Amino acid sequence: MAPAILIVGATGNTGQGVVEALPALLKASNSSLAGHRILAQTRSADSPAAQRIAKIPGIEVVEKNWTDITADWLREHEVVRAFIASHNAPNQFAEESAFHVAALNAGVEYVVRISTTAAAVRPDCGAYYPRTHWAIEALLGSDEFAALKWTSLQPNVFLDMYLAPAAAYIKQFRQQTTGGGQPAGTFRTMAAKDAPVAPVDSKEVGAFAARLLAAADPGVHSGAKYVLNGPEDITGAQIVEMMEQHLGTKVTDVSYQDMSFLDGLIASGFGGPGQSETVLKSIRYAVEFSWRGLASAATTSKQVLEIGAPKRTPAETMKRLLEE
Repeated sequence: MAPAILIVGATGNTGQGVVEALPALLKASNSSLAGHRILAQTRSADSPAAQRIAKIPGIEVVEKNWTDITADWLREHEVVRAFIASHNAPNQFAEESAFHVAALNAGVEYVVRISTTAAAVRPDCGAYYPRTHWAIEALLGSDEFAALKWTSLQPNVFLDMYLAPAAAYIKQFRQQTTGGGQPAGTFRTMAAKDAPVAPVDSKEVGAFAARLLAAADPGVHSGAKYVLNGPEDITGAQIVEMMEQHLGTKVTDVSYQDMSFLDGLIASGFGGPGQSETVLKSIRYAVEFSWRGLASAATTSKQVLEIGAPKRTPAETMKRLLEE
């Protein structure tokens, strides 16, 4: 059995980008990586996303809860490199750190992980999950983990998430004007009116991770924290202008820096039972760094620009969302 590269969260927003890009990169590689297997981990091999990626040549779908992966499992499957995009529930540190400990003990050579918006990844962030990412990066950077090479990708907010409320508003407005929908009402967006933010396409983040996983010498990226943004800044006001272009009319009722969607997220049971509501609601503080203009395209790491920067723009993403 050949050595394997494991993709944890292969059906997720960034994981799909990894599995779509990695086979071709390995095939084109002149190194020993060309013969490596690619294991796409998913909790359900029957899901539509899992069945789709199973059709990609060179991908082996593995049905497994990633939180149950042990060092023995990694050795059994001969995993030498891995990608992980963890959940961001309050127990993230316990579960993701357990994965990294297993990787260390199994002799995994290199891990690429997904972090969050770089400006928020600090020990005093008001939101709990950027602190978790900071703690994971501190753990991986400790002397005890010196044998495990790693790279942490710090992507900006994802384009689909950032523009989804605008696309939904446009669709609802169009249905209303044709007599088939409800009034669109207030447009609510987490974006600040005037702060420039460069949201990034999640699959392009995954494609960048695939480039690192396919690198002949991952040591040059070990310990790096790469900031990934989209190619263009957009403000809340510019999102509204984009909406008006699609609608052919003014959008006058706008609520900027609106985090009211969190109430619905928490009410849905996000994070599982028994979670502190105060901790969950702290998510709103993560966005403050973007509101202060600290997540613009100018913050993209130069290594990202050299290796393969994301290219998808807000306008392209809006067009696709409206066609779905």
